[in-house]
Amino acid sequence: MPWKNQGGGPWGSGPKGPWGSGPQPVGPRPPDLEDLLRRGQDRLQQIMPGGYFSGIGITLIILLIVAFWLLSGFFRVQSEELGVVLRFGKHVRTVQPGLNYHLPYPIETVLLPKALRVNTTSIGMTLIEDPARRGRSIRDVPEESLMLTGDENIVDVDFTVLWRIKPDGVGDFLFNIQNPEGTVKAVAESAMREVIGRSQIQPILTGARNVTEQGVQELIQKTLDSYGSGILITQVQMQKVDPPAQVIDAFRDVQAARANQEQLQNEAQTYANQVVPQARGRAAKILQDAEGYKEQAVAEAKGQSARFLKVYDEYKKAPDVTRERIYLETMERVLGGADKLVYDGGPSGQGVVPYLPLPELSAKRPPTTGPQSSGGNR
Repeated sequence: MPWKNQGGGPWGSGPKGPWGSGPQPVGPRPPDLEDLLRRGQDRLQQIMPGGYFSGIGITLIILLIVAFWLLSGFFRVQSEELGVVLRFGKHVRTVQPGLNYHLPYPIETVLLPKALRVNTTSIGMTLIEDPARRGRSIRDVPEESLMLTGDENIVDVDFTVLWRIKPDGVGDFLFNIQNPEGTVKAVAESAMREVIGRSQIQPILTGARNVTEQGVQELIQKTLDSYGSGILITQVQMQKVDPPAQVIDAFRDVQAARANQEQLQNEAQTYANQVVPQARGRAAKILQDAEGYKEQAVAEAKGQSARFLKVYDEYKKAPDVTRERIYLETMERVLGGADKLVYDGGPSGQGVVPYLPLPELSAKRPPTTGPQSSGGNR
């Protein structure tokens, strides 16, 4: 037929249709798979003379398979991971982040837990998706957060636990516990309830949070170590510690009353700090005055006794003279400041002598000392 000579069909050579040239190819054409396979077979035939199933060909194929099998043992450990190498299911070693090698499957396999990442477990609250805010919101979980204190009060506690895998406990983490997240959450809730149950509500709500957090962390770590979990608790953070919502208003009134009580106590203590030192100072002054008076009285008594002993010694030497001298000194001391009248009561006397203002005269006369004064008085 005449269309056979047109080279490509009744519309001419090439991909043409009845209305001219057909669709033109755009961009580079993909390689032909059959052509690539044909070329690979030709090259293998050149490398392996004698065919695929000759001795050399089978040996090369086996060597290639073994090489690919050995190369399959290379693996990479990411920055937050640790490689746990298992030999026939048994943990043999732990490798650090980077490029590592293990014997190919099925001899050895590797597990890659995120052992260097710090995980967070929340108790008493949960994060839920909030379409209205286009984010997450916190929802309280009362069955986890409501706890009974040692003084029979109820407190609402929300807290988070930060934990990670111990570097030397990756094998325990993988094989000793089935649900690490759930185990940490259950143990943390139990530990918090135990610590809260041993405490009073007032310290928990005010200044004992650090002590409570430390006690809960130690108890969680002790329990997880007893399980052989390979988990390290890094921190316990108490997010919210409040009374239940139903009684929080009344509790705040009680807190305000206690604050006023503490304020009044502080003011009273301040007043006591001012008054007590003053009273102690006055008491110390009285004691010092009494001590001074005591010393003075004792000294005077000792002086008088010493003087008496001196006089007694002189009295033993000359009793008459000493007796007269003592009498004269006593009369001088007694009559020295008194008004005096001289009366001559003898038989030749004339009665009362003319009045002389002896006190005025003695006041004008300069004082004299010695035997003359004593003789005049006498």
